[in-house]
Amino acid sequence: MTGKRFRALGLMSGTSMDGIDAALIETDGERVLALGPARTDPYDGPFRERLRAVLGTDGNDADLVRALTDRHADTVRRLLADARLSPADVDVAGFHGHTVRHDPVHRLTRQIGDGDRLARLTGISVVADFRSRDMAEGGEGAPLAPLYHAARAADLPKPLAVLNLGGVANVTWIGDGDTIAFDTGPGNALLDDWVRRTTGRPMDEDGRLARAGCPDRARLDAWLADEYFRKPPPKSLDRDHFARALADVRSLAPADGAATLARFTALSVACARDHFPAPRGRWLVTGGGRHNCYLMALLGEALGADVAAVEDVGWRGDFLEAEAFAFLAVRSLRGLPLSLPSTTGVRAPCTGGTLYPSGTKGA
Repeated sequence: MTGKRFRALGLMSGTSMDGIDAALIETDGERVLALGPARTDPYDGPFRERLRAVLGTDGNDADLVRALTDRHADTVRRLLADARLSPADVDVAGFHGHTVRHDPVHRLTRQIGDGDRLARLTGISVVADFRSRDMAEGGEGAPLAPLYHAARAADLPKPLAVLNLGGVANVTWIGDGDTIAFDTGPGNALLDDWVRRTTGRPMDEDGRLARAGCPDRARLDAWLADEYFRKPPPKSLDRDHFARALADVRSLAPADGAATLARFTALSVACARDHFPAPRGRWLVTGGGRHNCYLMALLGEALGADVAAVEDVGWRGDFLEAEAFAFLAVRSLRGLPLSLPSTTGVRAPCTGGTLYPSGTKGA
């Protein structure tokens, strides 16, 4: 199948639990040949709380898995309608599901979602379960977007750092022929949870709350002493690894807590520089956190480097992860690696994913 052009659809439900991102791309699994339509369907508040309730568990709630899968199927139908395409026009869909537990120390990762059901509901063959083979082969199971970042950055000056500010933050360092990736620490999850708890709002829009506060240096120093930041990559985190930070700021005013947590994200990203093999050039930021102007300013200050949203180089920051799983689905079909020793710590370049053909009969 080398060289074949695939139209692939990617689906992502991220740790921030905002909703479902979907994107169409055309790719041969090595190059990104064209971008197609994309959309986001937000989760309603009650469903978001259902997801929140199973974080840290095995997610063995059949009704929730079905509901999550059905929402993804609805998103696929809407995207196809937007693009004026039929299911037969799409070669494969990459279905990440929603991560409810990620514990690389104990070789556990759990993404809920029914790939077989999604294939039957949409009429499109689905690749799912992207992480388990990597973990079985000694990897961390995350992050998985770096090979897509490297493909998109093929013509950009190197070295380059691509920072994804989702619920958890991760970075891809791309050199001339080298790609290194790892989770840097908290992204938006702690700040979002704090703002939700103290103001009832889902996020700190434009960093207005954090900008009005004063960070607590003693708390920051305590959190930055976590051994994770000195651990060499590859390495990855569960969304709740730094949950103690939320307990630590309980006595602070809402603005001061937000200021402290926002600065923690920026300073933890700065710690990542110690693990790069050569000085980085530009930092490109994707994920929801790039919309927070104050957080972006903090990153520029902490990194002392050029920090810009990925839109500056023509990428779609709201859909980069969805595009990545479309790309990885094609790589899975071709038996190409989804992860490398330098991106997840897997013993050797590793493919993965489970294919559910569109005609499969299932429960």
